[in-house]
Amino acid sequence: MKRVIAAMNMTLDGFCDHTSGVPDEEIHHHYADLLRSAEVALYGRITYQLMEFWRTVLENPTGDQSMDDFAAAIDSTPKIVFSRTLQQVDWKSARLASRDLEEEVRALKQSDTNGNKAIFVCSPGLIVALTKLNLIDEYQICIHPVVAGSGLPLFKDISEKIMLKLFKTKTFSGGAVILYYEPARKLNS
Repeated sequence: MKRVIAAMNMTLDGFCDHTSGVPDEEIHHHYADLLRSAEVALYGRITYQLMEFWRTVLENPTGDQSMDDFAAAIDSTPKIVFSRTLQQVDWKSARLASRDLEEEVRALKQSDTNGNKAIFVCSPGLIVALTKLNLIDEYQICIHPVVAGSGLPLFKDISEKIMLKLFKTKTFSGGAVILYYEPARKLNS
C-alpha cells in the first residue's frame, strides 16, 4: 500500500506561507528529489495556482540551477487538483480530481502502479482533511527560521489531540529543519 506523506513548509511561528520561507539551493534540491520520488502530488486550488509560478521558470529559466531543476521536477510530477471552482487545468501533468478527497486517496493508496512511490499532500487544507480521516502516514514539516507574525496555521480546525512520533530530522545549512513524524497509531499497527 502506498504511503501518504504530508509535505509542508512552515515558519517558526507555525504559519504556512510560501512567500515567507527562504528556499536556498539545498532546499530546492531536496524538494526536487522529493517530487521525483512521487507517484502524485495532491493540491488544493490555491496552492496549485501558486505552484503554477514554476511553469514560468520553465519557459524562462532563471540561470539558478537549483531553481531550474525544481521547476523541471514539479513540471514532470503528476498532480491532482481538488477544487470546487476550477473547471479545468491546463498544466499537462495536472488533472482535476474526479472523486472526493477520501475516495481519491484511498484508490491511490491501493494502486499498484509505480512501485513504492509515495503520494504527497502539498496543501494545508488537504493535509487537515486527510489528518481528520486518519489517512496521513507521514508528516514532513520543513520549519524555516522565519517568524511571519500572521498567516494560515497548518493544523487549523483540528479539534482533537493527535500524537506523533518523531523518527528523523534533516537540517539545512541555512537554518531550516525538516521534522519527520509518523502518527503514533502507525507505530502500533
